[in-house]
Amino acid sequence: MIKRHLQVGGIVAAIAVSGFVSATGFAQNTDQDAHLAIENPADLSKVDANSHYKSLSKRMQRGYAAAQLDLLMNYQAWPLFNDAPYISATHGQRYVNSYANRMAHNYGTLQEGEVLPVGSVLAKDSMTVTDEGNVHPGALFVMEKLPAGANPETADWRYIMVMPDGSLFGDTMGFRAPEVAYCHVCHEAVADRDYTFYVPEDYRVEN
Repeated sequence: MIKRHLQVGGIVAAIAVSGFVSATGFAQNTDQDAHLAIENPADLSKVDANSHYKSLSKRMQRGYAAAQLDLLMNYQAWPLFNDAPYISATHGQRYVNSYANRMAHNYGTLQEGEVLPVGSVLAKDSMTVTDEGNVHPGALFVMEKLPAGANPETADWRYIMVMPDGSLFGDTMGFRAPEVAYCHVCHEAVADRDYTFYVPEDYRVEN
């Protein structure tokens, strides 16, 4: 069973979705306006989560690279803000990692009312791990801080979603923009942290 999750104002709503699930873990239907959630994610230790990620990381990097987005080049070499992949309810109950480029130097210490510099890029890659033992890459979720006034509707943040094979699911500044507009709706719940979620406390590392 898959559920569709959409967070509005900090509340996560789940709507059941039917459809065939591909090897990427996403239902094959044309009305994808929110993350499709895994109902039975495995409960992994940090050691096991890191082991699964290590086994997939090169495959994930090659897949996302097919999107040919310069801003994501070598993202796995960026500072990593978690010590192990962690389940993100707002990313479909997938295990994610939180990377940020060097421009986003204050991502880990951001206080209420502070903002990230223009050019900051945050990247969350993901993997699906179910309690049945299915393990495969998920989507890559990206935020880029744009110059003031570039897109007031998203508080000058650009949201991009790249599928595991490198195909572009959507980009708020271009291709299929309406399909990823919900990203900002979710991130409005953390407007006081410049619209950025942060790593759960138990998984945080210093950068």
